[in-house]
Amino acid sequence: MNRASIAVLIVLAACHADPGVKSSTKPEPSAQSPLTQDERMAWWREARFGMFIHWGLYAIPAGKWGERTNHGEWIRTTAQIPLEEYAKFQPQFNPTAFDADAWARLAADAGMKYLVITSKHHDGFALFDSKLTEWDVMNTPFGRDVMKELSEACERHGVKFCTYHSIMDWQHPDYLPRRDWEKTRSSEGADFQRFRGYLHGQVEEVVRNYKPHVMWFDGEWESTWTHDFGVELFEHCRKLAPAMLVNNRVDVHRGGMAGFSQSSEAVGDFGTPEQEIPATGLPGVDWETCMTMNGNWGYNAYDTNWKSSREMVRMLVDVASKGGNYLLNIGPRADGTFPPEAVERLKDIGAWTKRYGAAIYGTQASPLDALTWGRCTFKRQGDDTLLFLHVFDTPTNGELVLAGLGNEPLSAGYLSGPRIALPVERRGSDLVVKLLSAPQGEHAYVVTLGLKGAPIVYRAPRIEAASEIFVRPLKIELSVGAGLTAHYTLDGSTPDERSPQYTAPIELLGSGLLRAVGVHAGKPVTTVVERAFTRVEPTPALDATGAAPGLRREVFSGDWERLPDFGALAPRSVDVVDTIAVPAREERVGARFSGLISVDHDDVFEFALTSDDGSRVWIDGALVVDNDGLHGTVEARGRVALAAGAHALRVEWFNRTGGAELGLKASRIGRPLESVAARALLHLP
Repeated sequence: MNRASIAVLIVLAACHADPGVKSSTKPEPSAQSPLTQDERMAWWREARFGMFIHWGLYAIPAGKWGERTNHGEWIRTTAQIPLEEYAKFQPQFNPTAFDADAWARLAADAGMKYLVITSKHHDGFALFDSKLTEWDVMNTPFGRDVMKELSEACERHGVKFCTYHSIMDWQHPDYLPRRDWEKTRSSEGADFQRFRGYLHGQVEEVVRNYKPHVMWFDGEWESTWTHDFGVELFEHCRKLAPAMLVNNRVDVHRGGMAGFSQSSEAVGDFGTPEQEIPATGLPGVDWETCMTMNGNWGYNAYDTNWKSSREMVRMLVDVASKGGNYLLNIGPRADGTFPPEAVERLKDIGAWTKRYGAAIYGTQASPLDALTWGRCTFKRQGDDTLLFLHVFDTPTNGELVLAGLGNEPLSAGYLSGPRIALPVERRGSDLVVKLLSAPQGEHAYVVTLGLKGAPIVYRAPRIEAASEIFVRPLKIELSVGAGLTAHYTLDGSTPDERSPQYTAPIELLGSGLLRAVGVHAGKPVTTVVERAFTRVEPTPALDATGAAPGLRREVFSGDWERLPDFGALAPRSVDVVDTIAVPAREERVGARFSGLISVDHDDVFEFALTSDDGSRVWIDGALVVDNDGLHGTVEARGRVALAAGAHALRVEWFNRTGGAELGLKASRIGRPLESVAARALLHLP
């Protein structure tokens, strides 16, 4: 996902359903939505708090298989249960205590504004009436459509209904790869293209029949799923329901559990950090932290490692203060009820949100730097601002210090609790709120602080440029907080209010040291920041006489954790190719591409190398991009100054297991990156 939630504009043909399973009539897709992305995301940004539900056949063993009691929703693979053995859970599924209204009411009373439930998890079992398979809830003793009942209950209780749908499917005969331990389950005859038709068909059933507000995908990391497949499925969802949100796990570019996509090509409306909260917010990026109440997503009767209500309330506050959403998981029991420990915590959290929800819903990320005593969220009120100061630990001196806050205070008080005005005073560049009769025993209490105008924070200017090295004149921009002006120097001297004020991009012709300071009301109020820029001579081009199109490619077999010395290994094949891409979607493979790359101008060029697993790029013998190591799909970048003409190029890559990705983009600095064109790749025969 790029730095803002995006909608893909490429329209690709959707897969057809597997003709070998039950079929359903496919209505014509709806017209393209006139909604902007901000309009589409509006309710989700307002909500801030949701319930996640992982429920399915895996609730029946309740975490136990054999002597082990540490399993969860992954029990089929963590316990290595054969397919025919796992299938015995289907005739046992009869949650007679399931009450959709009770579930929706618990979510609503906890202050949760949306609910995401597993329509299908990795075991492939559908909690809805699917016309494409018998592996669903309608073929159990229970025989009721869980998705239908819960979606209707959510509507009655004012909770937006959403669905989780796994791309990975351990049951479907056409899904690949098989589990490593499934030695007797042959993949002969399996057709992943046919599985994609089944996946698209089930997604269409879910979207058309239950109208989820979010389609929350998962299980995208195996080698069979590709970026193109993700784009296709994303577009399928957009056509089915233009206003519906789709998370970034529809694509392959998620950067591990951190949950943020690592490529500008990736699709998805929001990022999905798992079991962690980012250290800082990311302006312009929509994201949602999903987290368990104990150690498992699915029900485990032996897991007593429950987070306290206080922990979870403070996590909700922490997430909101960084501009994200908090998706808190419940693993219902096999009888259809929530564990008592979860119910107790939901009620406790609900009591807190009833008092302090106004400081969570519809708020924006804190404009302030880290606070030692708690967190901050805010809302605009017309031209002015209302800060919500969430106090975790009351300072011993009873003072909340807001460092570098330049606004005129309007009023302060408690959001819930004593109805008294709190004194506010200015101490230099800081505002200080004095607490009186602070509430006791709260997980977090909230102090409100009204400010005149938009937040003014005395934060040092940011210096933004395409590169710190340049060949042609370089444009530099300064950004500064609301209410401040930036003043700068280029000769290394200390800037102040008398220095030139930044009003337009600065064009730098030669090397220099740029220093800048933020000014408010005629006085410098921030620290001075600086950045050195160097004009360089580009590396001369090589003689490319006799060069032929394409790069020489050598393919190797091996099991590595980092790039090996390919020069010391014998390739299994050698050929000439016109693109830099994986030689095949396989495991324990490596490749070396070598030859020349031609550029049209003297300039600094940026190279972006995307790979899973490791890769590197050398230009004229110098390492320019290092993306080595075992990892998922990650993009790394580097810059080099080149003269117009041909330059030696070497790209090395390996994949150990799982996904296999490789791609190289390039551009002159300050211009959009583009895939390296075949016409730019040469080799000397």
